[in-house]
Amino acid sequence: MLSGVKAGLVSAEVLRREQQELRRHERDNKHLEEESRHSETVFRDKSGRKRDLVQERLEQRQKDEAKSERDEQYARWGKGLAQGRQQQQNVEDAIREMQKPLARYIDDQDLDRMLREQEREGDPMADFIKKRKAKENKEKKEKPRYKGPAPPLNRFNIWPGHRWDGVDRSNGFEQQRFARIANKKAVQELAYKWSVEDM
Repeated sequence: MLSGVKAGLVSAEVLRREQQELRRHERDNKHLEEESRHSETVFRDKSGRKRDLVQERLEQRQKDEAKSERDEQYARWGKGLAQGRQQQQNVEDAIREMQKPLARYIDDQDLDRMLREQEREGDPMADFIKKRKAKENKEKKEKPRYKGPAPPLNRFNIWPGHRWDGVDRSNGFEQQRFARIANKKAVQELAYKWSVEDM
């Protein structure tokens, strides 16, 4: 039987021996029962090694903090760094303006500078200054260009670099392509003329 006693018709002597055996077995296992009642659960991984749950929780918390920090940084980048800086600048400007007195006089330097920096529609002098600044910037930052004989055409209309020596080292693909396009156009034009010849 499952309890460990004999099944069927048994004598009282056999029953007494079995009861004593069961009591002795329970007494022997009593200390194991007490130990297991107050012991902590041991968690193991797939390979059978003990898992350190405290360390795992600490590592998981560190990973979560790093992930939340990274997500926060991506959210900040998604909004736009320049826009964030501009918003911060607007807040600082507003605070600075709030600290100024309500009445502004003609000798207020901040007001004077702000009015000078404003662009007004139809201001001919502002247009002149803008053109002059653009011209100065163009003269400063203009990159060197190729100044030799006209280069062969290419399908992207890209001008050669300023160090090009003028030697065409292509395999002739561009010329063949332009010839095919011109031939196709000529055949189409000829076919059109032939089709409307009778009219």
